[in-house]
Amino acid sequence: MSDGAGTKVVKKKQSFGVRFKKSLPIYILLLPSAVLLFCFAYLPLGGLVMAFQDFSPAKGIFGSPFVGFKHFIQYFKSYQFPITLKNTLILSVYGMIVGFPLPIALAIMCNQMKEKMFKKVFQVTTYLPHFISTMVMCGLILIILSPNNGLIANIGRLFGLEMPNLMASEGAFKHVYVWSDIWQHIGWDSIIYLAALSAVDPTYYEAATIDGATTMQKVRYIDIPMILPTAMVLLIMRAGSILGIGFEKVYLLQNIQNSGASEIISTYVYKMGLQGAQYSLATAIGLFNTVVNVIVLLGVNWVSKKTTETSLL
Repeated sequence: MSDGAGTKVVKKKQSFGVRFKKSLPIYILLLPSAVLLFCFAYLPLGGLVMAFQDFSPAKGIFGSPFVGFKHFIQYFKSYQFPITLKNTLILSVYGMIVGFPLPIALAIMCNQMKEKMFKKVFQVTTYLPHFISTMVMCGLILIILSPNNGLIANIGRLFGLEMPNLMASEGAFKHVYVWSDIWQHIGWDSIIYLAALSAVDPTYYEAATIDGATTMQKVRYIDIPMILPTAMVLLIMRAGSILGIGFEKVYLLQNIQNSGASEIISTYVYKMGLQGAQYSLATAIGLFNTVVNVIVLLGVNWVSKKTTETSLL
């Protein structure tokens, strides 16, 4: 390296200690987050050893005997294994097939709106349900779908129709769960696609307009290709939680009549672990769930990398 007069200036590499002292305030700011991450994300990983033990709270992790894959085999041979796996996959795949393209369509539709005031009102209206808590949302679902005094039942009675008890129907449970979830989160999920569309160079649209392109042609040849990498990354992340159906909503909507369709892996783990005190079995099921999610994540990521050159790694 040389200065203006042609004299060579040697820039010495700072030692680790000097760089550490300069960045010390940043490290101090990061310390609480790092401690919380370690305590709640990494430290509990030590409890996975219970999956290979006959764990007893009195003996603890270090005193409980090892039994190998006994609890994994117990779960795989139980009558609940095909039921919980099937129900989990149905809810997850159904939600992915329907819930993945709809936020993209909503984002494209919002991006094409010309009236700014209407666009803002529309966006706020679709975002708001996301901030409703899971418990309140489940309460609203039960009230609206009540066959006696629910909103839909009362409207149906005006036309002489009787509302069936959807929450007592195993066949209707997956539709109630998935579509209520889509209604609640479709606006929020579309934000990241709107952000990707806002980064598109306006000259693309101007050139397309000059060439006489219609709105649908702009969507097909400009919008969709521009948000495809973002969509693939989100699809990979969603596929990585294919067995990670949330516990709270399913549990709150579950009853004895629809349990054949609403008993999923997470609710079964809760019942075995906290209600049945079978800690080793619950840990084994949870570990199986995590391993499957990781395998699916890596597989979808590999396929995406080979086909679209978009991946997480």
